[in-house]
Amino acid sequence: MDIQTWTFIIVGLSFALYIGIAIWSRAGSTKEFYVAGGGVHPLTNGLATAADWMSAASFISMAGLISFMGYDGGVYLMGWTGGYVLLALLLAPYLRKFGKFTVPDFIGDRYYSDIARTVAVICAIIVSFTYVAGQMRGVGVVFARFLEVPINTGVFIGMGLVFFYAVLGGMKGITYTQVAQYCILIFAFMVPAIFISIQLTGEWLPQLGFGGKLNDGSGVYLLDKLDNLHEELGFHEYTTGSKSRWDVGAITLALMMGTAGLPHVIVRFFTVPKVKDARISAGWALLFIAILYTTAPAIAAFARTNLITTVSEQPYSSVPEWFTNWEETELIQFEDKNNDGLIQYVADPAVNELTIDRDIMVLANPEIARLPNWVIALVAAGGLAAALSTAAGLLLVISTSVSHDLIKKQIKPDISDKEELMWARIGAAVAVLVAGYFGINPPGFVAATVALAFGLAAASFFPVIVLGIFDKRMNKEGAVAGMVVGILLMLFYMVKYKLGYLGGGTQEDWWFGISPEGFGSVAMVVNLIVSFSIARFYPAPPQEVQDMVEDIRYPRGSGEAQSH
Repeated sequence: MDIQTWTFIIVGLSFALYIGIAIWSRAGSTKEFYVAGGGVHPLTNGLATAADWMSAASFISMAGLISFMGYDGGVYLMGWTGGYVLLALLLAPYLRKFGKFTVPDFIGDRYYSDIARTVAVICAIIVSFTYVAGQMRGVGVVFARFLEVPINTGVFIGMGLVFFYAVLGGMKGITYTQVAQYCILIFAFMVPAIFISIQLTGEWLPQLGFGGKLNDGSGVYLLDKLDNLHEELGFHEYTTGSKSRWDVGAITLALMMGTAGLPHVIVRFFTVPKVKDARISAGWALLFIAILYTTAPAIAAFARTNLITTVSEQPYSSVPEWFTNWEETELIQFEDKNNDGLIQYVADPAVNELTIDRDIMVLANPEIARLPNWVIALVAAGGLAAALSTAAGLLLVISTSVSHDLIKKQIKPDISDKEELMWARIGAAVAVLVAGYFGINPPGFVAATVALAFGLAAASFFPVIVLGIFDKRMNKEGAVAGMVVGILLMLFYMVKYKLGYLGGGTQEDWWFGISPEGFGSVAMVVNLIVSFSIARFYPAPPQEVQDMVEDIRYPRGSGEAQSH
């Protein structure tokens, strides 16, 4: 069977599974819609958290970034992994003990202020929409190639599917759908990695193949071969970095703090019955995430080696079928500048004739390696599972922020459970439409867009959550001022240097030499300084709030959590 038939079968079966789960787990109350009833098993929550956190950026784009950036791409690996560990150890158990539905709910109660709650809602919506734009873009890329439709049409198809199971099932539906999505995405990621590792190095484990010798009898290590190929074509050596250490450190820090402040990941720890279960599920999620994250560098190296040896200096008239298929999506573009009919893929932009979108590397990798068609279709299903699982989690954050934190907590406190559930579903529906718009008009490729969302989360949420748990003296004035200054500063930098508005600017104009992807760390530090400074000009929080903070941190009784 051809690739498209296999894609229809495998993707169709996976979609049928998601829809079946959504109908089976339809939410009947706000508690089921917001936190899946609060009784999710730690292992189930670990699987769902891994799927929620590993987005299109992790599945589709991260290996592509490492493949093109080499050593420099490792910042995404370090930042996202370190951030998850930080979240699991530093924040998740305490937040679960607090027993709230959402991050804005925690901030509103901890800082005894509806203004703080409203600012947190606005921050959550900005972060979530920036993040979800990357996911919808990833969905569009997958559909564009494998269903042979325009990227925008692919985005519309993804919107329809997410709308169905996020609006119908809420967190309950999303939890069990994400369990299925994790199984599909990790299987789809590992199968081609194992195939290609055996093909290139003879090692069945990709992690061993990454550091192994080539299987061609030359005795040359894979990474040495890749370094030589890069140098011959004028690229920077694959295993050394070209970014400044200052920028690498800033991006890593922003990704770490952003991960620890992501509202859609934090809310997953509210779905388990006890604080102890939050810790256990964080451990399970880390294990499941590590499987993909330790494989991604190997996939990146395999894809880069195969790509260069397949297309460089080859006649355009005899390019393989995968090349022309991706050309139709405009994610690969060839311009024969010297009219010699050969593909010149080199670092010099004036001479280079080949432009490749980084987001296609994982998806195209099995085709480049000439793996069976069913493996290629499986990767498409995995990419869709990764993008849709995270998109659903983000949409739930947006809908919950509107229905629970704005309408229930502030505008209409006497609203019935049924009406609140209706508003949650309306909020999810509107969020799907807005997410679709940003998916069609994204501010960059998938991982770059997502990196900006992490910067926004680091600039706004990380300080206010950490101080809310560990600093009894932090009051509402300091928290609100810090959030406002942090997110406005990050938005300004993003709009000016990433989107090119407000006069724009080049790399030479970056503040302290830090890229927009890393500026979240600077904005986070400014947030902390502003929060501490402002807090000292106003009275300490009420005694009951200080007692509550003390109780959250106190280990005795940590097996119990407040009910939602």
